[in-house]
Amino acid sequence: MNVYCTDGTEDGFYTAAFSAYGDRDCVVTSAKRLQLPLGAELFETRTDPEKSGRVRKKVRACDARAENDISLVLRRGCDGREMTALGYLRLLVKTGAPVRDMLAHPAVIEMWDERGKVTYEAHRFTGFLRFSEGANGVFYAPFEPDNDVLELILPHFIKRFAAQAFVIHDTARRKAGLYNGKECIVARTDEQVSVTLSEQEEYFCALWREYYRAVNIAQRPHERQMRGYMPARYWKFMPEKH
Repeated sequence: MNVYCTDGTEDGFYTAAFSAYGDRDCVVTSAKRLQLPLGAELFETRTDPEKSGRVRKKVRACDARAENDISLVLRRGCDGREMTALGYLRLLVKTGAPVRDMLAHPAVIEMWDERGKVTYEAHRFTGFLRFSEGANGVFYAPFEPDNDVLELILPHFIKRFAAQAFVIHDTARRKAGLYNGKECIVARTDEQVSVTLSEQEEYFCALWREYYRAVNIAQRPHERQMRGYMPARYWKFMPEKH
């Protein structure tokens, strides 16, 4: 068995797919910790723009929307995302036409399932994300999504806060979207980021926590209902849960 290790980027995946397409007994992965099967041969795949471009061109020739589908699948936060994308790519190229409506095929079912998990979480964070006002007037919103959805939610908040500078920080992947009211970039961040809140923000956070305490009925706990509305993994950066 051959194992193709990529750098986790889309071009890295397409470069590996160039070699792995015809290799039926192989694994394509970007997992940092990998337990190799007995007898497996490891290939460190270096991103090659030419190979990546050729595979992308073939995908677009088969289905103009498939490249976006694969891009979304590759944003999944699980180690099997490259294999899901590769299975869908193989079926697409073999068919030579769109396969997204072949809903009984295992590769298509898996693609839609994994794609849906990404888009659903991105949609959730357009409502769950909490911004705090920094001492410099810039709004700051840390979050820790299961999937790599930062670039997917940025357009929503740029449209919503068109004239307001803000930072949306994916603490798990150490990257942040920086918007200055005109332009937006995505940059890498340090492991630890310190943000000083404005005095007004400290006051509003305390006020919100007091409101939450006041409306809560201690004799009637409703943690289960709360988890139904909002999974506990999203509570970390919410002032009302601190």
